[in-house]
Amino acid sequence: MAAMSAKARKTRAIFMGSPDFALPTLRILDQGYDIVCVVTQPDRPSGRGRKVTSPPVKTEAIKLGLKVIQPISLKDEKVFNQLRSVEPDIIVVAAFGQILRKNVLELAKHGCINVHASLLPRWRGAAPIQAAILAGDEASGITIMKMDKGLDTGPILSQESIALSEDETAGSLSDKLAELGGILLMNTLHDYISGKITPVEQNNELATFAPKLERSAGELNFNLPAHELARKVRAYNPWPGTYFQKDTELIKVHSAETWEDKSGTVGQLAIMNNYPAVRALDEWVLLKELQVPGKRGMNGADYLRGAKGWEGMVGVEY
Repeated sequence: MAAMSAKARKTRAIFMGSPDFALPTLRILDQGYDIVCVVTQPDRPSGRGRKVTSPPVKTEAIKLGLKVIQPISLKDEKVFNQLRSVEPDIIVVAAFGQILRKNVLELAKHGCINVHASLLPRWRGAAPIQAAILAGDEASGITIMKMDKGLDTGPILSQESIALSEDETAGSLSDKLAELGGILLMNTLHDYISGKITPVEQNNELATFAPKLERSAGELNFNLPAHELARKVRAYNPWPGTYFQKDTELIKVHSAETWEDKSGTVGQLAIMNNYPAVRALDEWVLLKELQVPGKRGMNGADYLRGAKGWEGMVGVEY
C-alpha cells in the first residue's frame, strides 16, 4: 500500500457509512487521514429474535478508537452543529443510508466524496449491485464521485471496473466492490485534495436507476424466462432473497440454474438432473439450494429425499 503524504495525514475527515460494504473504506481512510467523526445509522432490532444490533461501521469505529454519532436524521440542527464543530476538510461517504442535504454537502472545504458501487451513470440509486446482476451486466465497478444535491448525479473523480462471473451473487460482488472501493479511494483522494484531479460531469442521457429493494421484490414469477429468474436468485442473494409458494409452503431459493428443456408447462414441478425444478416461461429452473419453513438451507437433491408431492416428468441427466 502506498504511503500517504504528510499533507494528507493532516486532513480532517468525517466518515459516513453503515453496512459491511463500508468497512474497507473506513479502515483505509483511518490509515492516512484524521477521522474526526464517524456518522452511522442508529442501532436497530435485527434478526429473528429482534435483538438490538449496532451497524458494522459503529463496531469497527469503536475498535479504531473513533468518535461515533448515530443520528436518526441529518436534518436535525443539533446534528449539523456537531458535524460543523469538528471542522472537517472533507466528508467521505460509503453506503451511509441517509440523504445529505445542501448544508452538509457544503460543510467541508473539499466537499463530500462518495464511494459508489457501480460504473456511473449506470445504476444510480440504492441497489446498484443487485441491479447489475439482475440486468445481466458483464461488468460492474466502483465510482469515486463528488456528491451534489442529486441522487448519484455528481461529477466523477475516478472509476475502476471488474468483470462479473457467471455465478456472481450480490453477496460476492459486494465483497469484491467493498475492497475495490477502499483501494480506489486511497488512490484518488490525495490527488483530488491537491488539485491534480478534475471532476468529470456524468452523461445524464446514459443514466439508469436502481431503486431501493423491498422484501416483497424477491417473489419468483415463473411466467418469466428461466434465465431472468436464475439471475434474480443471484441478484437477491443474500437480501432480500427469493421465494415462491408451493401449495401452502413458502420455499426460499438460495441458488438456481437454468435447464434447457422445452417440455412441460409454466409452473409445472419436475425432477431434472436429480434436482427439483420448476418450468418457467421458456425452460426449466433447477433449484440447487433451497429452504423450507423450520429448516436450514439445503441442497436441492437432498430436499427431494424427504419432499412429498414434488411431481412431474423426470428429465435426462448429464
